[in-house]
Amino acid sequence: MGKDFITSLRPAIVLTILFALLLGLVYPFAMTGIGQAIFPSQANGSLVRDAAGRVIGSTVVGEAFTSDRYFQTRPSAAGKGYDGLASSGSNLGPTSQALVDRVKPDVDKRQSEGVAGPVPADLVTASGSGLDPDLSPEAARAQVARVARVRGIPTTRLAKLVDDNIERPFLGFLGEPRVNVLALNQQLDRLGAGR
Repeated sequence: MGKDFITSLRPAIVLTILFALLLGLVYPFAMTGIGQAIFPSQANGSLVRDAAGRVIGSTVVGEAFTSDRYFQTRPSAAGKGYDGLASSGSNLGPTSQALVDRVKPDVDKRQSEGVAGPVPADLVTASGSGLDPDLSPEAARAQVARVARVRGIPTTRLAKLVDDNIERPFLGFLGEPRVNVLALNQQLDRLGAGR
């Protein structure tokens, strides 16, 4: 009986070691190599660099722009704001009084900044991950008056800048139109420097 147990245990041990090597080392290294070869930018975090080559952000992770000189992103529920290690939603539903209490000051702030009419939801609510780098075109347009006033740029020029930065849905129907806030703010800085 002991010999039968050892005989049947050997293939189990060999297969465990084989699959550990295959799935724990070979497969991850192969996928990393393919990613680096075919999609190097995405595999390295879709990093955005300034003219000096310094990393200033990522196209896929939002950043907290707090100055009135910039288009601001949606609130983040990820830690202290856009912390990838604390990525999560708030889990507050539409009937939650806690959500209403959290959103009301943001709505009041946006209206005091000049947002007329209904405030776009993505200006006052966090995304599911808390890291969303994009806004709806409506949320970006709602900030045009504030940014134009602070920077002294005509609103028509800023509205055109927003419209030029709208990314359309993939294949025309997958996803929603969106504006990447970091890319928009980079162009805003270039626009200001060109005056």
